[in-house]
Amino acid sequence: MRVLWLCNFMLPMIAEKFHLGYTNKEGWVSGLASMVLERKEESGIELGIAFPAPEELCGGKGQEIENNTCSFMAFGFLEDTMHPHCYDTGLEERLRSIVAEFQPDVIHCFGTEYPHTLAMCRIFSRKDRLLVGIQGLCAVYANTYFADLPQNVVKSTTLRDILKRDRLPGQQAKFEKRGAMEREALQIAGNITGRTDWDRHYAHNWNPNAKYYVMNETLRESFYQGAWREEECIPHSIFVSQGDYPIKGLHYLLLALPKIRQKYPDAQVFVAGDCIVGNGSFWKRWKLSAYGKYLRKLLGEGGLWAHVTFLGRLNAQEMKERYLKSHLFVCCSTIENSPNSLGEAMVLGVPCVSADVGGIPSLFTDGEDGLLYQGYRSEKNSYDRISGDHRTEDERREENANALADAVIRMWSDPDQMQAYCKHAREHAAKTHDREENYRRLIEIYASIVERASSSR
Repeated sequence: MRVLWLCNFMLPMIAEKFHLGYTNKEGWVSGLASMVLERKEESGIELGIAFPAPEELCGGKGQEIENNTCSFMAFGFLEDTMHPHCYDTGLEERLRSIVAEFQPDVIHCFGTEYPHTLAMCRIFSRKDRLLVGIQGLCAVYANTYFADLPQNVVKSTTLRDILKRDRLPGQQAKFEKRGAMEREALQIAGNITGRTDWDRHYAHNWNPNAKYYVMNETLRESFYQGAWREEECIPHSIFVSQGDYPIKGLHYLLLALPKIRQKYPDAQVFVAGDCIVGNGSFWKRWKLSAYGKYLRKLLGEGGLWAHVTFLGRLNAQEMKERYLKSHLFVCCSTIENSPNSLGEAMVLGVPCVSADVGGIPSLFTDGEDGLLYQGYRSEKNSYDRISGDHRTEDERREENANALADAVIRMWSDPDQMQAYCKHAREHAAKTHDREENYRRLIEIYASIVERASSSR
């Protein structure tokens, strides 16, 4: 069976062959690729991988890449990934040539967030052999983008926003454009994978004729070793995996932190990812976005500068070390499908508090794995809307922040119960993110697609 993967980035195993830099995001895809390649003789899968690449790797034939004792075909295509809201019809020609060369039995698109997925869905004639995996959904995310921000923040503009033409309303509009493309892609695909009640809901609404397959994600390899120990963590430290745009909800945590510190004065927050608050030189300060400026305001008003640390981008090992040092992992997003950061924390046995939004309840059980608190709801999102919610943005923002603070305080106030949560979460995540089971399921899905497509002819 010949399977072509369409990925959002160049996998590290490919980048290393061409002596290029690479990203650590979506590390689970690399782990899954390694398993498929290692078991090539067992599964009979001939793997091809297509990905956005520098121009010098985007012309001509695919290149065979050796990976230990196995090999696969690599195909680069040119795409402006810095502007994923823009569709380039030139993608269609390149992807058509890749498909003609590789002649896949199945095409598996990892994610819907970039135009290349729509391009592939448009050009591949065998929709019954086309599998699109849902990661997030930009169309739904767009409806939570402002995340109860005050209207003066939504409408504000900084010098950075002017120069980049990147105000908050414009950022939301880009998500809407990406959402329109992903919705079309899912309406075309004959097969869809997901893993939560949330993504199943939208998959069925947008394309009731597609075959929906449940398939959980495999985490980055290093997270399957080691376990959190309370005596080795920094007491009352909170870890957040990112907070560089409103959907990630860092402002809720900054609003909650003063209340948390009333009970635990030594509480401190560590934030991974890009630092957008301009802490440092004048050069960094003038590059502030409107959201970054708002976060600075909250840090100042709450007297929080000494209690919040921005860590910058962390690789997998650094992320793991930070999880293990933390007394709590918090997911304060306004919307998520199945955040791998929460899965990583759970599989390590770190105490967890999360907003009850999107697909999170499908992988994290309130009162068993940790604590869920009421998060953001949008009337525009059909899955988790609250009917008749007449609260103002200010009221919702304050209530969500208080709910988050109360959940953190509850978690730390009962150490024995916290340990029970950690044990259960680790057992739950070990099943959800079981590498062997997820690999077996992937091969099963491919076989099912081929069998159904063959029998329909």
